[in-house]
This record gives sequence, C-alpha cells and structure tokens, in this order.
Amino acid sequence: MPRIDRDLYPFLIVLFLTLIALAVFWPVLDMVVLGGSIAVVLFPVHTRLSRHMRPGASAALLTIALFAAIAATLFVTLTILRANAGVLDEIFRSIGTWLSDPATHPGAFGVPVARETLASWLAEGDALFVNYWGTITANLTLIMIKAIVFFGSFFLLLIKGKNLYDRVGGHLPEPVKSYYTQLTPVAVDTLYVIYVVQIAIAVLTFFIALPVFYLLGYGNILFYSFLAAFCELIPILGSSIAFILIGAYALALGDMQGVLILFILGYIVVSALPEIYVRPVLVGRRVKIHPVIMFIGIIGGILTLGLVGFVLGPLIIVLLLKSYRIWTDEHKAPEPAPVA
Repeated sequence: MPRIDRDLYPFLIVLFLTLIALAVFWPVLDMVVLGGSIAVVLFPVHTRLSRHMRPGASAALLTIALFAAIAATLFVTLTILRANAGVLDEIFRSIGTWLSDPATHPGAFGVPVARETLASWLAEGDALFVNYWGTITANLTLIMIKAIVFFGSFFLLLIKGKNLYDRVGGHLPEPVKSYYTQLTPVAVDTLYVIYVVQIAIAVLTFFIALPVFYLLGYGNILFYSFLAAFCELIPILGSSIAFILIGAYALALGDMQGVLILFILGYIVVSALPEIYVRPVLVGRRVKIHPVIMFIGIIGGILTLGLVGFVLGPLIIVLLLKSYRIWTDEHKAPEPAPVA
C-alpha cells in the first residue's frame, strides 16, 4: 500500500480545516465565492490602476464602482417594476383566480399538482415581482450581512489576492504545486468567460424576446422583454420563469394561441436554446471543453448549489478535466525511438 509523503501532511491538514470552514460559513459562502470570483476577473484592472495609485486606493475605487453598478442596476429594475406594477398585479390576480376555480384548476385536467404547491409558487412570484419591498424589508438584516460579505470578499481579494496566491503556492508540496500553477490560468479564464457570457446572454434574451412578445399581442413589449432579460441575468431564475409566468397568464385568459407562442418561441427558442446550446458552446469553446459536458456542469451546479453553483459548477468541471489532462500527459508512455 503506497504511503503518503510527509510533505503532504500540512497540506492535508489545511485542506481538512478549509472544508470545516466551508461547512461553518456555508450560509454566506455564495457571497464569498461571487465576490472573490469577480475580484479575480477584475484583478487585471486592479493591477493597471495600482501603477498610478496605491493598491488600497485602487481596490477601494473598484469596490465603489462595483457597488455603484449593482445599485444602479437595482434602481433601474425596481423603477421599471414599480412603473409596471399594474401589469404585474393583473397577471398574478388573473392566475390566482384561474387556479382557484375548480373548473380551470390543473387538477381538473388530470395534472398531478397540488393546489398548495401552485399557491406557494404564485406567492413566491408575487413576493419577488410585486411585493418586493415587503420581501426586502423582511430580509433586510440578511441582505445587509450578505452585502457586507460580498463587497468585503471582493475588496480583500483585490488587495491580498496576489500575496495569498504566492504564499499558498510557495508552501505547497512539489507534486501539488505543479497542478496549482497550471490550473490557475485555466480557473481565471473560466471565471472571466462565465461572467461575460452571462451578461451577453441576458442582453441577447432581451432582443430576441421582442418579436415574441410583439406576436403575443398583449402590449408592454419592452417590459416583458426586460422581465425575461432580468430573470436571465439572475442564474437561479432564468428567462424561463418569465415565459412560464406570462404563459400561465395567457392560459388564465383562455388564449391558447398565446400559450403556444410563449411555449414554442418563448420557452424553447428564447429561453431553452441559449441555455442548452449557446452558453455551453461559448463557455466550452473558450476553455476547450465539449459543450455537453459544460452544460452538465452549469445546470448541475445551479441545481445542487443554487446561486454559487452558477460559478462553481462549470469551474469544477473545467478544473477536473484539466487536472485529468495534466495527469495523463505526465504519465504518458514515451514514444519508442525510431528504428535506424
């Protein structure tokens, strides 16, 4: 039985303690991962700014800029939701009336969905899109704690990231250090493409949703397209939420043509196609991984880990396959010398 090199003992102890820390701080781990991953993506900008100012000032400037960008996005989103509160209220009220009617409830058509389950889904949607101020107020303490953790992680990793990387790499055993050095640029590249593709698909969703809602004929084309793009920007939601919601509204109105438009053109073309094909292809092409494998990493990460899985899912898949390639290259049998 092979024995573990003694040089690996400190590394294994640190790894064990890290796993314990992850378990203890799991409730805020998503903010640590998101803040840290965005810091990694923006670290080149921090490096350039640090040539003209102190690193602390550069990190503070980028943190303020990130806060301003997120605050502006939230302000615009809440303003649009408030301006269209009547539209959203009509949607949820019509769906609620449709579900409460025994003649139109899905159970009347043999759909095995409990009334309580549907009511719960409707209440969650109402809390997110209509009564959002009540939701924010009720969870204000948790939101503030997570915001502090998020921006704190971002700021600290900008300042200490390079030093931390060098210190960790300097104390790793040689067999591990080789993997560490080769995997780092792959991880950075993966994080960069994850965020770029996420924003790009949200923008794409807005524009390709416009003709769908034009054909639907309900008006409010820009708002519905914005709603789909906003949901797409939030990984744990996805634009499918918007199309399911408006599709349920069309069903409540008895508009079967609208239901077909939303299902075929909306759910399948606008929502599902980018998730199944466009995103895996764009991410996989950059990191040289098959789109099907990347799709499994993205969807599996979100389903199992929630918001943090949006980053960790594809990142783990990429690092796992890259580690396998490094290992196979190191253990590849030497080619036989040509016979003279």
